Amino acid sequence: MHAKPNRDTVPQVINGRINGRFAPGYSGNPGGSPEAARKALNKSTILEMHRAFNIGGRKAIEKVMKNQPAVFLKLLVLLVPREMQIEPKGGVKAMTDEQIEEAIEAIQTMLAARAGEAAKVIEGTAEPAALPAPNGQSNR
Repeated sequence: MHAKPNRDTVPQVINGRINGRFAPGYSGNPGGSPEAARKALNKSTILEMHRAFNIGGRKAIEKVMKNQPAVFLKLLVLLVPREMQIEPKGGVKAMTDEQIEEAIEAIQTMLAARAGEAAKVIEGTAEPAALPAPNGQSNR
């Protein structure tokens, strides 16, 4: 006679899982990674756009530029990144004392030139001028 198997010792396969763990040959994500799918789609799209551009891209750009300048300008704007990361590389801390002194001298020279431009002097002589007496006023 066959004994009834113990439930705790026989692996239970439910939805590709054995006792809560993935069974060999079963994926935890049968649909695949969304990131991988997006990357594959982007790659295919870019390759097809490149192929299409090689066939008639320059003519298409010229046609859009002439017939639809607003669309052409929008495409140009979309190609420019919205934000640019600017990272300082060393700054004053990376400069030698000599470089700092040269930079200070250059700044002082620029400020002096700017001050000289702003403070233009008009040369001339002051001549006394007699003002007429105000009308309608009497002496008290």
